[in-house]
Amino acid sequence: MTFDGFETLAIHAGQEADAETGAVVVPIYQTSTYAQDGVGGLRGGFEYSRTANPTRVALEECLAALESGIRGLAFASGMAAEDTLLRTVLKPGDHVIIPGDAYGGTFRLFAKVLERWGVSWVAVPQSDLDAVRAAVRPETALIWTETPTNPLLNITDIEALAEIAHDAGALLVVDNTFASPYLQQPLPLGADVVVHSTTKYLGGHSDVVGGALVVADPELGERLAFHQNTMGAVAGPFDAWLTLRGIKTLGVRMDRHSANAERIVAELEGHPAVSEVLYPGLADHPGHKVADRQMRAFGGMVSFRLTGGEPAALRVCERTRIFTLAESLGGVESLIEHPGRMTHASTAGSPLEVPSDLVRLSVGIESADDLVADLRAALEP
Repeated sequence: MTFDGFETLAIHAGQEADAETGAVVVPIYQTSTYAQDGVGGLRGGFEYSRTANPTRVALEECLAALESGIRGLAFASGMAAEDTLLRTVLKPGDHVIIPGDAYGGTFRLFAKVLERWGVSWVAVPQSDLDAVRAAVRPETALIWTETPTNPLLNITDIEALAEIAHDAGALLVVDNTFASPYLQQPLPLGADVVVHSTTKYLGGHSDVVGGALVVADPELGERLAFHQNTMGAVAGPFDAWLTLRGIKTLGVRMDRHSANAERIVAELEGHPAVSEVLYPGLADHPGHKVADRQMRAFGGMVSFRLTGGEPAALRVCERTRIFTLAESLGGVESLIEHPGRMTHASTAGSPLEVPSDLVRLSVGIESADDLVADLRAALEP
């Protein structure tokens, strides 16, 4: 019998009870090497933990199942996953289209690393499909998208973007970190690769750093696995175990993150100190209809702008008590940050620079009443 319910897969995919002891939780195989039964006689195919480790394999199988993919690969960080992917599928002379408000670390990787390697790129507002089509060149090898984007929460139509990419002979890569596979599955919508910072919602507890790739094509999966092993930025066994533990509660956590975010949005809308609320769950959000079609719910990320400009944004960030002033996102605790001076500082002076009056929230799973009260107090004159 096979099961395909998301919550069931999150708890059981790749995680059979240990054959020797019956342990229901995947063990942490904290080892670098494995005894062989004669030269080349590998037990279970394991020889060295950079190449494969049983705890990491369990995580990779679970990730593939959750994203409806063929193969998953786990890395030491989200940026390690991105770097491995890009050096696998790109070569000098290739061209890439990225979002006009891409994550600062992704922008930095293209602008400061890959550009020196001979890869050109252009930033385009990808909710404008005509603008994406106009940006395609004969040498375009890849379209990179985030949806929702970080931190402006713009939405891209994954199916439409996949069609544009494939018509150009390019790959579509979707950073699915903000949505998580519980809320959105890009591969069935036509994407070729899904990227995650597993540090965020998948891990879910702000206690592990990691990254992942999930692919729909077995041949691409083999190429990526070769580069994963060759380049070596793999997830360690304890990090893989922590991520697996977090994934087990992903569904229930995302339900609570989304519900709390909706309460926060209702509080912020119409507040005299707030000039704009950015959240795809709002009916007047430009991407609401697309998000409603391709997402289960609208997630726990909320951004808003202050009528008092940057000084007001900084003041709100400093005055909250439950919302912790910190980078990252997706943990059970609520976080607040100023993207322009924190996560997106690398975009300053570029076309991707974010507004200085912008505040980003990662809404946690605390009492919604307490979170609303905390923000209300921080927004007081």
